[in-house]
Amino acid sequence: MLDVIRKKKDSVVIKAVFIIIVLSFIGTIFLVWGKGDEGMGRKASYAAKVDRTVISFETFQNAYQNMAETYRQLFGGNFTPELEKQLNLRQQVIDRLIDSTLIMKAAKSQGVSVSKEEISAAIAAMPAFQQNGSFDFGLYQQMLKVNRITPEAFEESKKRELLIDKTRKTVMDKVTISDDEALKQFHKEQDKLELSYASFAAADLAGEVKLTDAELQDYLTKNAEKFKTPEKIALSWFKLEHTTQPAGAAPTTEELDAFYRKNLDRYMDKDNAPLPYEQVKERVKADAVRQKASKALYEKAADTLFQNIKSADLALVAGKLGAKPQDTPLFTAAAAPAALAGEAALIKKAFELKQGELGGPIETAKGIYIFKIKEKKAAELPPLAQVRATVEQQVRALKAADLAKQKAVEAQKTLAAGGAGLKLQATPAFGYNAKGDLPGIGSSKPLMEKAFDLTSANATVSEPMLVGNRWYAVRLKQRNAAPQTDFTPHKEEIKKRLLPAKQEEALRSWLKELRSKAKIVINPALIAANQ
Repeated sequence: MLDVIRKKKDSVVIKAVFIIIVLSFIGTIFLVWGKGDEGMGRKASYAAKVDRTVISFETFQNAYQNMAETYRQLFGGNFTPELEKQLNLRQQVIDRLIDSTLIMKAAKSQGVSVSKEEISAAIAAMPAFQQNGSFDFGLYQQMLKVNRITPEAFEESKKRELLIDKTRKTVMDKVTISDDEALKQFHKEQDKLELSYASFAAADLAGEVKLTDAELQDYLTKNAEKFKTPEKIALSWFKLEHTTQPAGAAPTTEELDAFYRKNLDRYMDKDNAPLPYEQVKERVKADAVRQKASKALYEKAADTLFQNIKSADLALVAGKLGAKPQDTPLFTAAAAPAALAGEAALIKKAFELKQGELGGPIETAKGIYIFKIKEKKAAELPPLAQVRATVEQQVRALKAADLAKQKAVEAQKTLAAGGAGLKLQATPAFGYNAKGDLPGIGSSKPLMEKAFDLTSANATVSEPMLVGNRWYAVRLKQRNAAPQTDFTPHKEEIKKRLLPAKQEEALRSWLKELRSKAKIVINPALIAANQ
């Protein structure tokens, strides 16, 4: 069986089995339980402390690697460092380890226990260790051996896992769904609503906005980075063309052989295999001569520049190298002149220097550049008159958005008082949907939830809601309630559906309370790594 596993280690089935084992270990087998600060060894060896229980850094690393491997199995090549950062993987792991520690402490204080029989039954029920629907002890031993896990360690891990599950279950089993909660859900699913509403959009109110020069100038000053002209430079420069003329003595046989071996990737056949030296000898020689000549030219350029750097006289340096400088107009880093197009390394270095400084030599595929910063113009904030149209457009949009919200707030208050004087629209009758699609208004899950909480006694939402680019002040126009007699046949089914979500919420609240009462310290180095 072990050979079969090894031969099929890349198969989907075996990978799935490995994942099952790995998942059973996250936050369990590696969790340091019962050790106080004296078990630390080194200060940097902990990931977190929960009261006097230490979660070692090794524990965290193992759990992190296991979880990362699980995501790699799920996402394949799409599990990139960027995705890992989005998932906040390190924080997920440390949170799970802290929660596991808190739950284990709660299990101990509540007297929750797990018998050997329960551990055996749980392991026997794992599909990873079954053949033809039955537990296979030989497979169990072999799978643990493949993963370098002792039966004792795995069984201890399973014990902790069962303790955590049992303790969680004691919290969740206390949760019930009342008849009133079920009835509310029934009406949410079966009732039909009609809403009255007034809406306000910035685009409709832009014409009402009055702007002063002081407001425009204030906005321009506070948002200077948005309006500043980019930094500009003008260069004097020259380029030394690459040459194929030998520099000094021709390369020796030993030099050619060394060049061939060092640059073997240049001399491959169509099957990506190295071509024999004898077959490419002339190419090797030409390439080696070219490289040697370019190196000699670069060194000559560097020496000449260094000897004359204090003079800041580019014409002097160019003359000694047999070149003639040319000038550029002022340009930005994003729009280099045509003669220097594509020379990113040169442009980057040029913008790092001060006016009057010499730069180089910079070697690119086109040649070796030496240059001088002829003029440097710092980024600057233009006067209001120059950018007035753009500033006015942005300020008007912001003020119009504020005005739309202000009018919606006023309208919502008026609706709560009866709605006199408001020009209202109305939706057709509609039922609840999880997407939050409200006819005539748009898609808004929050507004959908608030709408179905409305009653004739409490007919308006507390504040207007933004849906898309419009603000809505809303009042219940009519609620067509489903017959109460239809509730009884569906009551138990509704309770059953609502229970899992309420249990999860109760579990989250319980864990939050445990955290609030515990002293939790996370290693600062781990926090920094999460950033």
